[in-house]
Amino acid sequence: LLYAGENRMTAMRLATLDLPEGNAMRAPGEAPGLMALEIAVDEIAEKLGIDPVEFRILNDTQVDPEHPERPFSHRDLIGCLRQGAERFGWNKRKAPGAVREGRWLLGMGVAAAFRNNIVMPSGARVRLGKSGVITVETDMTDIGTGSYTIIAQTAAEMLGVPVGQVEVRLGDSDFPVSAGSGGQFGANSATAGVYAACVKLREAVSGKLGLNATDVVFQDGQVLSGDRRIALEQAAADGELVGEDTIEFGKLAETHQQSTFGAHFVEVGVDGVTGEIRVRRMLAVCAAGRILNPITARSQVIGAMTMGVGGALSEELVVDQKRGYFVNHDLAGYEVPVHADIPHQEVVFLDEADPMSSPMKAKGVGELGLCGVSAAIANAVHNATGVRVRQYPILLDKLLGGLPQAV
Repeated sequence: LLYAGENRMTAMRLATLDLPEGNAMRAPGEAPGLMALEIAVDEIAEKLGIDPVEFRILNDTQVDPEHPERPFSHRDLIGCLRQGAERFGWNKRKAPGAVREGRWLLGMGVAAAFRNNIVMPSGARVRLGKSGVITVETDMTDIGTGSYTIIAQTAAEMLGVPVGQVEVRLGDSDFPVSAGSGGQFGANSATAGVYAACVKLREAVSGKLGLNATDVVFQDGQVLSGDRRIALEQAAADGELVGEDTIEFGKLAETHQQSTFGAHFVEVGVDGVTGEIRVRRMLAVCAAGRILNPITARSQVIGAMTMGVGGALSEELVVDQKRGYFVNHDLAGYEVPVHADIPHQEVVFLDEADPMSSPMKAKGVGELGLCGVSAAIANAVHNATGVRVRQYPILLDKLLGGLPQAV
């Protein structure tokens, strides 16, 4: 789905292996797939003599290339690539192996990011108490990703009260069934469910106060209609009001391709003698609809970017092929990035909204931050050294034989 192309073949081959299956981890499918695809795209651009950013732009598409009758609901991969190139100083990129800083060989790499935007039915119940406190109930989870925050924001925005006046209750099976966490669908779907429940509560409040639900405004703890202004809590003076509903998305997935897009830019330094790799700076530009909370969304993306560094440079499950067991089966031997490995990370969200995605006009973003990162690092290593590594992780022994001669 990432690039145009009239002549294409999509195929899959299966093999039986005495190994654990590759199973669901952050962005299953897109993340490992892009680790290979985005290196190949760079190699094609190099053979054609076209800048890697411009080559990706040339192959953009606004329809699903395998189902041209189905357009993307919103797609701005080009905006991600252009803005990223400008912010990162891509025009300073030189030929492979041409930039040195002391003993370090410097290089820049880019990769496109793509992750499907899945939408799932999600329910919620919203209560207005006598004191004016809004209580949201849904069995959605918060695994550290900020569900409490964005759900509270949604209810506060819909009912015109401060966020501090909203209490969010999650993770109880007695509550309405939500989308749950996973697949980058949690935030958009769950907040859309809360939106739907708030619409029901707004109707109940309007009916209780004798107002027309189609023209009321909920603002600053007040319900406004024409020249009438009534405190929200008055609607619950005789008892709690409740709104409950479930958001459903009908045939949206059939009529429009729902996806998120991005561009990752990376600069690396490679020791010209030892082949050691150091990531120097990283930039992610994401097009993921309305960003519900830029602070928590950025946290998700930089965490994903860090995972991409591990996938590119250190993480490997080593199998003893004679004895058939795993050599590094604990975290003492399975190396993941630590703080000292992670440089300056910048995250940019394009100012956009996808009106088809949900009433919130949002999309998921957490897994998009991982897709393409490892390939951008591999492409940067190639630009630094002239050595093309096609097998992860990119360890120094894979570079030593091809490093440019020291000047």
